[in-house]
Amino acid sequence: MTALPKAWDPAAAESELYRSWVEAGYFTADTTSSKPAYSIVLPPPNVTGSLHMGHALDHTLMDALTRRRRMQGYEVLWLPGMDHAGIATQSVVEKQLAVDGKTKEDFGRELFIQKVWDWKHDSGGTIGWQMRALGDGVDWSRDRFTMDEGLSRAVRTIFKRLYDAGLIYRAERLVNWSPVLQTAISDLEVKYEDIEGELVSFRYGSTDDDEPHIVVATTRVETMLGDTAIAVHPDDERYRRLVGTTLPHPFLDRKLVVVADADDHGRAGPNRRHGNGFRRDGPV
Repeated sequence: MTALPKAWDPAAAESELYRSWVEAGYFTADTTSSKPAYSIVLPPPNVTGSLHMGHALDHTLMDALTRRRRMQGYEVLWLPGMDHAGIATQSVVEKQLAVDGKTKEDFGRELFIQKVWDWKHDSGGTIGWQMRALGDGVDWSRDRFTMDEGLSRAVRTIFKRLYDAGLIYRAERLVNWSPVLQTAISDLEVKYEDIEGELVSFRYGSTDDDEPHIVVATTRVETMLGDTAIAVHPDDERYRRLVGTTLPHPFLDRKLVVVADADDHGRAGPNRRHGNGFRRDGPV
């Protein structure tokens, strides 16, 4: 007789129990079934990481929903997948290459992509193991990766449909640019730091106070290199006579037109930029 343990040991029983469920096909959806269909697509976790408490909460809710639907007689598909996390993955692989004094340029595009795939095969197993440990009732026979063949075409197709329906649009916007990765990155991938700034005032136009000029104050003086116009409020009597004229840049061979613009787009602060590149700092 085996003695009853003092405490429940999940590892001693749950892994074998879960494996038997998968092998029996309890989580595999039957496309030929006449049952009403119920499907959930798992928001794919990033291949660069591991599951955290947020994943545990989401997976628990989805698992409860799909198991309940199975008991109600539905044909259920809980589709698993993993996100390639392009920027983060590239950064991880590049750091590994840097240990040997190499860069992605040393390998070229095709070999570097192969390095990324090799890393994915080594790293991606962690999340799969964690999902099995949680007991996720996903259909492992349909497991997908966002760089799998066919998925990129599917994404482009859906984007085209959304664009044609007017649900998404393409426009010029300010972005976060990584000078190292040479690409735009999302807000989530930006590390913010608080630094001591300095309010700098500089003059467009004549250095003579009696001649036409506008003084602009900003905490980001370097952005003046990209200025293409100076915006003033149309109700400001001080600058109304300058609207439509041009003022020389302080040290570039460029003249900037003075425009009237009353719309601040709900933004405040000493350094604002309009979407078309105009400086929107208020003259002082």
